[in-house]
Amino acid sequence: MKVRGHRECKACGSRWSYYETASVECPDCGSLRSVGVDDRTRHTNAPVEYDLTPVRGSIDEQPLEEIATDAAEQSSEYVRQRGFVDGGSLLALDETFVAATELGHVASEIARTLQPTDAQELYFFTLLRGADEGERPAPREVPSELRPSYGLAMMAAVEAYQRDLRAYLDDEPDPQARSLSGRIRDHRKRIEALDGDVDPKDADRLVHAARDLGQYLAAGDESALVTADNWLNGVEQ
Repeated sequence: MKVRGHRECKACGSRWSYYETASVECPDCGSLRSVGVDDRTRHTNAPVEYDLTPVRGSIDEQPLEEIATDAAEQSSEYVRQRGFVDGGSLLALDETFVAATELGHVASEIARTLQPTDAQELYFFTLLRGADEGERPAPREVPSELRPSYGLAMMAAVEAYQRDLRAYLDDEPDPQARSLSGRIRDHRKRIEALDGDVDPKDADRLVHAARDLGQYLAAGDESALVTADNWLNGVEQ
């Protein structure tokens, strides 16, 4: 959506950035009567905290199902509020968002599995340990039982990024970028049709391709466009 990023309170005259608060409420007096003082700019991101410390703190007190449910809910809420266009600028597909998306899917799978394997539990707890810092296990460490969850999580992250990337391209047209984005979309839909059950390395390649495409658009880095193409060429058909 497009918003007026700088606002002025009609009650007290204070000015603030909507991009930083995601609110039309005056931070000084609390009035909801404010007006935008600049042009409308595309903006989809929101300032949101992703902190799994309370979930990790409950490991010794709650059963696995409840821990997984809490982790899934926190991760999904974070992902829901995130976006990748901030005041008209395209952001990167960052590892924290990808890790949160993965944890949301993996935790949901753990929560509904009657008897998770040791490998599933270990992977879940490893992901829980560092997801809010953008840390996640390597694709080669994904247990076979979690391959579908992993694949669908990576595709969900790519789809979320592409949604904002397409909107950005509406404002800043680039035929090369749009063409490559279409190839990413085709691979994504194929993996989704397979319920995510593909080699985790292939799913991860799509994340890298989307990230490099964003790097090309945000910074004009021509080498990133080449790298994105290379990532796609490595995905098995």
